[in-house]
Amino acid sequence: MSTRSTGQSNSKTPHEAKWRKSQDHFDCFTNLIGIELEDELNQVQERWKNWSKQKMIGAGLALFDLVGRTSGRFFGEPIVVFEARGGGPLPFHRFGHGDMVIISRARPWGEKVIEGVVLDRSNSRIRIVTKDKPSDLRKGGWRLDRGANRVAHDRMHDALISFHSTEGDGGTVLRDLLLCQPHDVVESAQMKPEIHGQKLRPLNLTGMMLDESQTKAIETAVGQRLTMIQGPPGTGKTHTAVHLLRSMIDMGRGPILACAESNVAVDNLLEGLLELNVKAIRFGRPVKVRENLREATLDAQVSSHPKQDEIAFIREENEAMRSKLHDLKGKEKGLAHRDINKNYREIRELEQRITDEVIGGAEVLCTTNIGAGHFTLANRKFSIVLIDEATQATEPSALVPIVKGARQLILVGDHKQLPPTVTSQRAEEGGLDIPLFERLLSNGLPAHMLTTQYRMHPTIREFPSSRFYENRLDDGCSSSDRPPVAGFLWPDWDKPVAFVPVHGVEIEEESGSSRSNMDEAAVVVKVVNDLLAPGDLSSEDIGVISPYAGQVRLIRSMVDEQIEGLEVKSVDGYQGREKEIIVLSTVRANEAGKVGFLSNYRRLNVALTRAKRGLIVIGDDRTLRNDPTWASWLDWVSESNLMAWHIVNS
Repeated sequence: MSTRSTGQSNSKTPHEAKWRKSQDHFDCFTNLIGIELEDELNQVQERWKNWSKQKMIGAGLALFDLVGRTSGRFFGEPIVVFEARGGGPLPFHRFGHGDMVIISRARPWGEKVIEGVVLDRSNSRIRIVTKDKPSDLRKGGWRLDRGANRVAHDRMHDALISFHSTEGDGGTVLRDLLLCQPHDVVESAQMKPEIHGQKLRPLNLTGMMLDESQTKAIETAVGQRLTMIQGPPGTGKTHTAVHLLRSMIDMGRGPILACAESNVAVDNLLEGLLELNVKAIRFGRPVKVRENLREATLDAQVSSHPKQDEIAFIREENEAMRSKLHDLKGKEKGLAHRDINKNYREIRELEQRITDEVIGGAEVLCTTNIGAGHFTLANRKFSIVLIDEATQATEPSALVPIVKGARQLILVGDHKQLPPTVTSQRAEEGGLDIPLFERLLSNGLPAHMLTTQYRMHPTIREFPSSRFYENRLDDGCSSSDRPPVAGFLWPDWDKPVAFVPVHGVEIEEESGSSRSNMDEAAVVVKVVNDLLAPGDLSSEDIGVISPYAGQVRLIRSMVDEQIEGLEVKSVDGYQGREKEIIVLSTVRANEAGKVGFLSNYRRLNVALTRAKRGLIVIGDDRTLRNDPTWASWLDWVSESNLMAWHIVNS
């Protein structure tokens, strides 16, 4: 829990804040999201103006001297392919599927730029979907940069206005409760939701694959207007969310708005709903959606609608009229123009009708929190809103779907895992990184905890359960379901956890933005090769993670050629993910005993809970012992005889 001061009515810190005055809440968050955008824009400008080309490339935030070409269209929008001049692999970069990029010639701060979204990448090219094709694409060189997200800021600002507005029918009847103003917040949350015009059938969970804590969470959530469900690692948080949505649809409720902070999490919700035969539509640009789910996007459903034949017919009619225009004069020409404009209006109306029909036919609409603020949904109301990954969303981001008329709200998350990503240190210090979920918890609202984990070997589960979850996690899988993998000499074959002590040296990167550790990277490569040797695992079964981007980059450069398909990522990029075996490189090794942001216990919790059959941690125990959480983990490792000295001494 954060140690920030308690927010009084005149305070500007959200933590533990019971917002007695609506205006204070509005002022606080309007200010914080403004700071976040300003600092993000300043960071981008700072990089552009003051960073050298080498520093930009080193940090993976820009690619230079690319050649471009078009490659077809994606749902009507041009696809632009960029490759290194002269071919060959692209340098290390942090552009991934769904990221926003800025396309420019050489000086993005001083020329007209084009924004695009990454469709996919390989080691030699990157494909980007844009609204407009850059002119003279095949001439000269291009550069790509990471940009700031103004759209998110504007939609959060609109949501704050709507949340606090007393006029119009926007906002939510849950406002006072979310500000923690009722005398008894728990009782207020447990009230039945006031949803009119729905004939409800009783809840029926027969045949659903649910454990006791999942069942209890669903039974609670359907009957009250505000519910929080805490899902520790591997406890089936999204599984519970989709079964809850399915149950509510079966009861005769809906349509429901189901959101999450990231596109990946929204796709997971959508996939789960489609498997349960729920009519779910994915709202948002198809380029940001996982390929196997694009059929369920609004764009795909609209483009395959039977009424498209009618639109095609009117378009052909228009083309024919346009081709004859130059032969017409005077009144005839005027009448033809009028008919063409009338046809365009008719096309727009038909497209709107199709869109309304597709959205209207959906039982659940899935989108990101920010996506819920799109103008297409401006006049739509959703009485029931579910937000997955609620602990990774800032409060203003969570408000975007909530102000779509929520009368019943379900927040699903885990405040013991990573908090929202906030770029600005000033905004973080002001409390923007405290999610609504956590603020409600600190005001006494209980969360229903899912208590059976299905991911980890019981030994891997042991420490996180005792340290972060009051020993409340049970195992839904046994040791025999998670046999230790061959290729690594486990200190105890019945307990597949090992700490490999490497007394190396950390290196601070030139840019000061990250760190790496060559000694640890070498051990990582050796361990991974040994794990792959017996053939028990494929490279896809292994996850290599590190808290530092510099170490991720170093390890990637060392394994790229040798090991196809090995995923090397930051800890933050692994939230919600799992692998058979995880190799974690902690990087920090210094005389001063500084552990930096490794001291964030939530990051450690995520790192320790991704593995199913084996966890191998590589680090400098002398440095790590300066942090209390790491010290207690290392004590647990020593007491369990899981120190793997033999790996480095062999």
